[in-house]
Amino acid sequence: MSAINKREKLISIIMPTYNCEKFIEKAVTSVIEQTYKLWELIVIDDGSRDSTVRILKELSNKDDRIRFYINEENQGVSATRNRGISLAKGDWIAFLDSDDMWEETKLQKQMEHAFKTAAEFLFTGSSYINEEGEFYQGIFEVPNQVTYKILRTHNVVSCSSVLIKKKYFENIKMEKDDMHEDYAVWLRVLKTGIVAYGINEPLLIYRISRNSKSGNKIKTIKMTYKVFQFIGMNPISSVYFLCRHILGSVKKYNGIKFVE
Repeated sequence: MSAINKREKLISIIMPTYNCEKFIEKAVTSVIEQTYKLWELIVIDDGSRDSTVRILKELSNKDDRIRFYINEENQGVSATRNRGISLAKGDWIAFLDSDDMWEETKLQKQMEHAFKTAAEFLFTGSSYINEEGEFYQGIFEVPNQVTYKILRTHNVVSCSSVLIKKKYFENIKMEKDDMHEDYAVWLRVLKTGIVAYGINEPLLIYRISRNSKSGNKIKTIKMTYKVFQFIGMNPISSVYFLCRHILGSVKKYNGIKFVE
């Protein structure tokens, strides 16, 4: 029996969803197929008008670890994630967007790394697919450790790759959907003095969508600037770190090309 089996902890996976009928089943299936089995999946629909709700009801009926909720009215991704965190029973929180997927060993490897290093905030590298599920060439590599000072120069923490102790959300919430709300949270958590631990493997399969925040470069630049303003940086510092981000993003996406 491995060390992780002796010390297993419940992981609460938060998945907000909205009009995601094309991808939702694959996202949920990637959770069900995890080699780490002690999890609950909290899926919250935020007012879908397509077949998302029907698909989720069918999936939740097949696995009692899937807890499915519907917002009474559209609340946005930040409020929906916050609701999911408030419903979570686990000591650990993971996030998975409803159009992304995980490799089957994602949670297992993160929990093993957490036990070895006493880490309380972990993230992974990524591979990329398009809306049709076709892979791009190249992967997003991540450092072994990230501090607040490092993360403010370039966001290397993909939300769908994160595993973090729930206690950090007692005083920090996701806010303001007009910025990168997850990035603001990671900065605020790391500002407390802890270190985030990266696993440099593409355990997240990230979908690049035309409608995603990352799909509109001008929009994502503006949203990154708003993050710096939100955490209290002055305008000069905000512009400086924004330029660092732009350079980092250019380097990141130069290595990601569609496989012909």
